[in-house]
Amino acid sequence: MNPRASNLAWLAVIVAIGLNLRPLLTSISPLMGVILHATGLSFRGASMLTGLPVVAMGACAFGASALSRSVGQARGVAIGLIAIVAACAGRRFAGDAAALIASAAIAGTGVAVIQALLPGVMKTRFAARLPFAMGLYSASIMAGGGLGASITPAVASRMSWQAGLAFWALPALTALAAWMLLMRADALPRASSARHAKPAPSLFVNRRAWTLGIFFGLVNGGYTSLVAWMPAYYQQLGRGVTESGALLAMLTVFQASSALLLPMAAARFGRGRDHRPWLALGLAAQLAGFGLLLVAPLAAPLAVVALLGGGLGGVFALSLVLTLDHADDPALAARLVAFVQGVGFVIAAIAPVVAGVVRDVSGGFSMSWMMLAASLLAMIALNVVFGPRSYAHAMRQQDGALNAPRDMRSTRRANRSSATPGTDGGSVRRSLLP
Repeated sequence: MNPRASNLAWLAVIVAIGLNLRPLLTSISPLMGVILHATGLSFRGASMLTGLPVVAMGACAFGASALSRSVGQARGVAIGLIAIVAACAGRRFAGDAAALIASAAIAGTGVAVIQALLPGVMKTRFAARLPFAMGLYSASIMAGGGLGASITPAVASRMSWQAGLAFWALPALTALAAWMLLMRADALPRASSARHAKPAPSLFVNRRAWTLGIFFGLVNGGYTSLVAWMPAYYQQLGRGVTESGALLAMLTVFQASSALLLPMAAARFGRGRDHRPWLALGLAAQLAGFGLLLVAPLAAPLAVVALLGGGLGGVFALSLVLTLDHADDPALAARLVAFVQGVGFVIAAIAPVVAGVVRDVSGGFSMSWMMLAASLLAMIALNVVFGPRSYAHAMRQQDGALNAPRDMRSTRRANRSSATPGTDGGSVRRSLLP
């Protein structure tokens, strides 16, 4: 396969996979009223259907590197797709809350594996055009969310709500087949495989990794809350199931467009790898969207979803580019993006659960939208620290902090072996210091 055809094939399959990473979340929301009635779940319990997959996305991302070392990246992605297929297909027979919650956990695990492994591959294959490749990948994720919100009610109205949820096993199975065919035709580059790599220092002691994770978590907290509760919010205001589902679909259209266009604009018109102005633009758009959602949700619903979707999609994609830009080494970049998603999705999972609890207590969603607006203000302040000059220093801090104890032990052993009896070893130790 020639390089151009190979790259096009990779991009096509990556898009096919990305389309399957969000319907498991967005297919639930338009049918929430039917599911609540059929299963007897409370709003608090129903929040687990969207919150639990996000927790799984975070918790399981930490183990993705170990999975990659044991089975390889290609098989790891295939395992993730198999989990999504199984979880969605199982919903066809789900008649109670326990079965639905179990399927959410399994699907979230599959998504976690895929999201942790694919960005590292893209860092290797598309290093020269990473913003475009990451934007296309992010746009496909958002587009999949929109398809989940729009197609699921139509299938459910013709068959059943279980069939509407189970429908998404079919595109996941198609993506799995395409991935396996691509692996036969064009193997993963060696640089992206970590099967035989030596264990690397943990990122748990790196402050920048935690900062990026918190930032990514706050980004996705807005998304998970809107996916879970925006249709229910508009239904509470008198809109129907189909209309509220259409608003969620429009939200994801703007997300997909912005996820593709904002990283490309930042690459073309920005200042090198300084993504801060573009991140601030996306965060400000979200802040304006939540303001409209609070004061005039019915007067300008299209403006609400345009601002929220445009801000969420662009910031999501740029956050991944920002994370990958922190490390030139693809292996370290892959570990960093997996760690950031691990931390971020655990944080993001809390947001819809809190919103569900607040809804049960207060009877409305206004307080939840105000809390998300406050988190955006915190993110705008946090964005200031992500200057490109800090990237290398932040990652060197990790290596220095982790290797210092080992280096000190090596130095002490060298001092003892080089010092002669009756000689003051202090001068020798000083000579070994940099």
